[in-house]
Amino acid sequence: MKAAAIDLAAYVREVPDFPLPGIVFRDITPLLADARALSACIDALAEPFRDRRIDMVCAIESRGFIFGAALARDLGAGFVPIRKPRKLPARTIGIDYALEYGSDRLEMHVDALCAGSRVLLVDDVVATGGTLLASRALIAQLGAELVAAAVVIELEFLGARTRWPADVPLHALIRY
Repeated sequence: MKAAAIDLAAYVREVPDFPLPGIVFRDITPLLADARALSACIDALAEPFRDRRIDMVCAIESRGFIFGAALARDLGAGFVPIRKPRKLPARTIGIDYALEYGSDRLEMHVDALCAGSRVLLVDDVVATGGTLLASRALIAQLGAELVAAAVVIELEFLGARTRWPADVPLHALIRY
């Protein structure tokens, strides 16, 4: 089935006041639970990159892993997890960054990417863009080329796209 035949937004549940009062959380678990919707989502995420020669898909912990691993398989690429601190067993590089409600840190193995590798960065949601930008910096530290970023949901009202570099496409399936 073609991805366009399914309204993916219909599979996103709104959860008010989570994780804090006044925030409407966009819950993707109904999308993940429906085989047709999940398949359409992966197809739609992969479509713009099928002819872009992607070597590696880097995905951000934790929900980004769900989409990143499937995209890597579809695109014939390797998969690299970008994780929270102290989750990776070998030597890592890391970066601290600001979140919507505080700060955090991301890490990846120092040997995860080769210089010149063509990378697709994947996550479930982009809000303010801090997590994507931090991941972009990690990818750059290893000398890889960030071809594009892909997310299932973009929260447009938080302005991530205004912070994202114009020369790196940001592909979002659903926008709020």
